[in-house]
Order: sequence, then C-alpha cells, then structure tokens
Amino acid sequence: MRVVLASGSPRRRDLLASEGVSFEVCVADVDESLDDDLAQRPHDAARELAGRKARAVCRLLIGQGEPAGACPKERILVIGSDTMVVLGSRIYGKPEDDDEAVEMILSLAGKTHEVVTGVAVCQVRPDGPEGVRIEEDSFLEASYVTFRNLTREEALEYVACGESADKAGAYAIQGEGAHLVERFEGDYDNIVGLPVGRLMDRYPCLRNPEA
Repeated sequence: MRVVLASGSPRRRDLLASEGVSFEVCVADVDESLDDDLAQRPHDAARELAGRKARAVCRLLIGQGEPAGACPKERILVIGSDTMVVLGSRIYGKPEDDDEAVEMILSLAGKTHEVVTGVAVCQVRPDGPEGVRIEEDSFLEASYVTFRNLTREEALEYVACGESADKAGAYAIQGEGAHLVERFEGDYDNIVGLPVGRLMDRYPCLRNPEA
C-alpha cells in the first residue's frame, strides 16, 4: 500500500513521519475559496477543504488530472488535511502580509480561540468496475488555545521572527508562537496541523501498510 500526504506542510510531514509512517508527498492545485454559507460553518469548511485536497491528488494519481498518471496497480491511501483558527464567526487563514499577521495576533490576544482540523482520507483501490474504486472518509478534531494579553510591540516582535507567513492565525504553537499562549486544551498535534494520533488509531493500516 502506498501512503500519500496531500499537503506540502513541513509540520504535517514531521508529524506523520514521527509515527514511523513511510509516505510520499503529492500536492495538487485546489480552490480553497468558501461560499458565504460554508464560511459560516468552520467545521464543515475544514472537512470540505481537506476533502478537496485529497480528491485532487487522487485524480492526479489515477490519471484524471495533470500530469497524467497510470491507473494504480496497488492500494493507495491519500491523506488530506486543512487547519483553521476560529474565533466567533471569523475564520483566520494565513495572513497576506506582516500587517495582517499583527492584526490577527492582536485580535486573538487575551481570548480563547478554536483550532479546527479536518482530515479526509481517500483510499484508491484497483478493483472497481472501471479499474479503480475510491472510498472517502473524513473526521474533525478541535482544540482550544488561549492567548496571553499582548501589546502591539510584542505582536510586532513575534511577526518579525518570520513564523507567521504560512500559518493559519499567523502563529506556530510549536515555535516562538508558544510564548503567545497562556494555555491550551485538547490535542497539541492538532494545533500544529494534524491530529496524527487519531489518524493512526482510525487507520491501523498506516502502522502496517503490507496488511
């Protein structure tokens, strides 16, 4: 069985590798825009975006996208994931620039926000009626993070370290961003970007890909 991570995130790669999983990385272009209705439902939105990523990589692997590939001769498990920072009705994505990163951090300061990760797993099996069968499953993990009260100077200093650029909510709890945090509840790995423990429990085949 091949295991494919549909994410270019180094944090997700590290988390999956820490479990001893042998995998490859394949990333496809995906429309991550949300319509107004879905944007009001962060849990559903995270699962939907994770599914889009996993399905897009599946299409590449079975030759329905570009670059075209051959129909697989073995079972493939594709893992897609999307993490969102949510406060009230606002979904915090990745900041466009340093100014937006500072604004995000200050708006989270002194408050408790939710970190939601949707995980979608597509299993590609070479035994369907058209030569291939795809089974999709998904789940959601939520954790809670409380920031300290922060000054603008502290926010500016953190953003200057360079961690904010590609992070939902403009911070990395596993890095210097830990200094912004007063406490957290729930799965730490989920806050980093992938609830890998729950993923491994849900898919024991990841521990034994030959099974």
